[in-house]
Amino acid sequence: MCFNLFDRTPHAWAKVTQWSSSKDEFVKRTAFALLWSLSVHDKRAGNEPFVQGLVLVERADDDERNFVKKAVNMALRAIGKRNRALNTAAVSVARRLAGSRNATARWVGKDALRELTSPAVIRRLARRLGV
Repeated sequence: MCFNLFDRTPHAWAKVTQWSSSKDEFVKRTAFALLWSLSVHDKRAGNEPFVQGLVLVERADDDERNFVKKAVNMALRAIGKRNRALNTAAVSVARRLAGSRNATARWVGKDALRELTSPAVIRRLARRLGV
């Protein structure tokens, strides 16, 4: 639903914010799946909504429920692959999480760092800039 419907509505960004604080596992998961989807599909959005999305990622970094932590991780990784500036911001968040005392936050951060700092992602971002 997020990748084929919700991300195409005018309410998508508001729902990410609203649902990200839900106590319900699948509602909260939907917030981060939608953020992930928007990072892939919303070509008109500037960086600011995604920077705000990173704030939501950090707020949810310790939710150990499997479906939530995986969606938080995927949102962080997708934001970091959108462009160079967002990669820098996402890597910074991932490093903070990787250094956390919380096991869930550490897993999210380390897993995201592995991809966001990989040579393949760095090359893809450089190609987008024509570097």
